[in-house]
Amino acid sequence: MLSAAEGILLFVATSEAVLGTLGNTFVAFVNCMDCARNKKLSKIGFILTGLATSRICLMWIITFDTYVKLFSTHTLSYGKIYECISYLWVTMNHLSIWFAASLSIFYFLKIANFSHCVFTWLKRRADSVFITMVGCFFVSLFISIPQIVKMIDDIKMQYRNISWQVHLDTPEAKELLFSHVFFQFGILFFFMVTVITCLLLIISLWRHNKQMQANVLGFRDLNTEAHMKAMKVLISFIVLFVLYFVGLLIEILCFLWPNGKLLLVLGVIIVLMYPCCHSFILILANNQLKKVSLKLLQQLKRCDSGELRDTRQCGMGTNALV
Repeated sequence: MLSAAEGILLFVATSEAVLGTLGNTFVAFVNCMDCARNKKLSKIGFILTGLATSRICLMWIITFDTYVKLFSTHTLSYGKIYECISYLWVTMNHLSIWFAASLSIFYFLKIANFSHCVFTWLKRRADSVFITMVGCFFVSLFISIPQIVKMIDDIKMQYRNISWQVHLDTPEAKELLFSHVFFQFGILFFFMVTVITCLLLIISLWRHNKQMQANVLGFRDLNTEAHMKAMKVLISFIVLFVLYFVGLLIEILCFLWPNGKLLLVLGVIIVLMYPCCHSFILILANNQLKKVSLKLLQQLKRCDSGELRDTRQCGMGTNALV
């Protein structure tokens, strides 16, 4: 049984997963409708749809794994589930970070303004850049999968007949912690790509503003607005992804610490902030998604006000009859 604090935190984590699913489903749905209307899937539409879909899968894998850890007490039944969850989590985690890095590259090549020959070469060969990113994704996945396979095999051999928690001070536990951390390095490349593109966008914005001030003082053009929106998306991703790693470390420590259910759920809440919150930041930063969301909210308000009027009219009619 869970304590009151653990139950409340688990409710918060589940609510995060539901809210994140709604936000990411909205992003994917709008882009799919746009693809059906134009009969063509744009590059940004593909990236946003893939990002939203991978994050939905990632959130519910994490949520399901949390419920299993909290309510499953038998290692034998948990071992097979843990193996399946681990493979799915590694795949979806890599996909999510890869789509986020691809989005940062798209913003960089589309918005940034550099006269350097390397940037011009990259901009002309944007398709080749994304093909290279696909190759990097598979290389990263192939590096991570053997590590997770080894880690799962070690868990099966060492902890077959005990609960899923292990003691932190044992050599096996330290090796398990190292394995957990090591196979995360495959996705750090994509994270560094996002950081670098964000820094380059900041430099591009600074140079652009300097040129604009030399021409027209106080004038803020569309290029500046595009820079600001892209930087907000990328900076928020960087901050949330750092929190995502902090949450993962908390989960790992809880996995090694007996009776650490409260710490486990707290780590899950921090982890889910990344796929949940960033979807709404994308909606606010994207003009098309923002317009559709505002129209949807207006329709919901009209429906609510219409239902309220119908209810009042029904009540007046009842009073008249009485």
